[in-house]
Parts: sequence; C-alpha cells; structure tokens
Amino acid sequence: MDYLNPARTPYTAADRALIGTEHARRARARFAGQPAYRPTPLHAIPELAGTGVVQVKDESGRMGLGSFKALGGAYAVHLLDEREPGGPPFVCASAGNHGISVASGAAEAGVPCVVYLSDGVPEPFAERLRALGADVRRAGEDYDTSMAAAQQAAQEHGWRLVADSSWDGYTTIPLDVMRGYTVLFDEVANQIAGRPEAGSGETGSGGVPTHVFVQAGVGGLAAAAAGYVRDRWGEQPRIVVVEPEAAPCLLESARAGEPVRVPGGRTTLGRLDCREPSLLAYRLLGHLTDLFMTITDDQADAAAELLAGHGVALSACGAAGAAGLLALGPAARDALGLDDGSRVLLVGTEGPVEPK
Repeated sequence: MDYLNPARTPYTAADRALIGTEHARRARARFAGQPAYRPTPLHAIPELAGTGVVQVKDESGRMGLGSFKALGGAYAVHLLDEREPGGPPFVCASAGNHGISVASGAAEAGVPCVVYLSDGVPEPFAERLRALGADVRRAGEDYDTSMAAAQQAAQEHGWRLVADSSWDGYTTIPLDVMRGYTVLFDEVANQIAGRPEAGSGETGSGGVPTHVFVQAGVGGLAAAAAGYVRDRWGEQPRIVVVEPEAAPCLLESARAGEPVRVPGGRTTLGRLDCREPSLLAYRLLGHLTDLFMTITDDQADAAAELLAGHGVALSACGAAGAAGLLALGPAARDALGLDDGSRVLLVGTEGPVEPK
C-alpha cells in the first residue's frame, strides 16, 4: 500500500527550529569526545532496483551498540543529566535498541536505569541491557503495555522518563532523541561529498541523494531524516517513509490529517511495530514526506537477504527501507521520478538480530 502525500509543503523556519543541520552539528560535538564514536560506513550498490546507485548507511556497528538508536537515547540522557545533575534514575520502555542506548548513556552518567520490555522482546536484548547495568523488567505482551508501565513507574517514583515518542505535554526529551539521530545524516553529507572521516570505512559515491527511503515505527528517525535532508539539500530529494503493513500509523495519520492510533495486526518487524505516531514526528513528516508506504514481513526478509548478498548484513527491520524501494510499484515510481539515474539513500538501522 502506498499513499502519495497531498499535504506536502516546503520546509520552514519552524521546522528548522525542531530538526536541522545545526542540531546535527551540536550533537556531533557532544559525541566527538567519546572513545566509541566514529562515523559508520556508507556502502554503494550500483543499479539496485533499477536506480543509478543505492547508498546504504550501515548502522550495524554504531558505537558497539549495533543500531542507530545509540545516537538518540544516550544523547537525550546526557542533556537531561546536564539539566538535572545528580537526579533520580532514568526509566524507559523499549523494543530493544532504544533501551540499550538509554542504558548506555545512564551508565556513562553513573545513574541507575530501569528498562521495561514487553514479553515479545528477544531475551538477547534483555541480556545486553543487564550487561550495561540496567534493571530489566518485563511488562505485558506489547510495546504499548511496557510503555504504560514505564510511565507509571516514572510518576510513582519520580524517575526521569526517556521516551523516543512524544505526546501533548511530553516533547522536550523525545526531541533531543530525534536530534541525536541527525548525526548519522551529517556523516552521510560528508561521505557523499568525498570527505570520509577517520574510522568511517567505505565511502559512498554518486552525489546528493535524489530519493531517501527511511523506515518508521513512531517516526523519530524518519523525522530526523526529513528535517536534515530538507535543511541540507532543499526540496528536491523525494522522501519516502516505509512502515510494516501491520502497523501503518504514520500512513493512516497522513491520510486522516491528524495523528491516529491504528489497530494493526501481527508482524515480525518488532522494532517497527508501533500503533501510534510520535506527535513531533507526525508534525514534521505530515508535510515533509512525499510518499508513505507499507511492506510485508516477507518483503523485509527478502530485502535483508538481498543486501547481505552485497556485503551489507542487516536485520529485516534494518532492511525495511530497502524493502520499500524494492516493493515500489510503477505508478509510485513514476510519481517520484525514480529511474536509472536516481541516487537513493537508505538507512540500515540495525545489524542482524538473534532469533527469539
């Protein structure tokens, strides 16, 4: 399913105040002093899916945590600890990667951290969280239940909630999380300009992207992509948001013209299985995205297998943006002007995940 966005409008000064290149610069300065920080590789795959070149930003080795999420939760924790030094424990809910980032940041700050996981989150994620010193608690069958448990614990104990989604009355911390994600796009800008930095590995080629396909759960990464891309490269790149067929909360919100909750179904794409969008992410994506689309679990699995054949090892969630590119129908390709001269940017959001 795809939905060409009729509400698409230009990037504004108000958007820039939320997400843009200046936020990426500040976040990169914060990470630059950390021993684990280095730019991740940008792999170039010529002529994939009938394009000129596809460039995959490979986040599988990000700071030893295995996911782009390493840039978000930890960054928000650092800023929050600056504003409230010596404050109470941090708490969050997670489908895996966000919790690892928050726990990592909390460990660096020397502050306790509690992470709520649903029963469906694979145990290897819980083990990694415990190794970082987090107190891991299971709560319910899905992410929403674990999120409710984290919110309740924050209210009851006065803990500091670090969520990667936003809602009315709760926007400052998730905005910091989103701004952390812009670091990876700033790295891409340097890499495609031929300015690879120490430790960045393989460098992409082909110039400024004409199309950006980015997967979404609540939409934080996609909103970071949209804000940075528009501020850096203007209105020309086409932005496509890719969601699981069973959890199209951003697509349906765009269709409705306001954030909505979707009933959804079952999906194996656990880190993308979100029923309601982040309010901040929706406000940006609702008018900066050119096309919203969905993919099946099988399509994500096939995309991960295809990328592995090109030397890029990702999970099905990590390859979801690629799955969107591969699944795009002729009408949508024509509407986006996608052809054999296109330069497509994808984000490989995480490395292979051990089975449940």
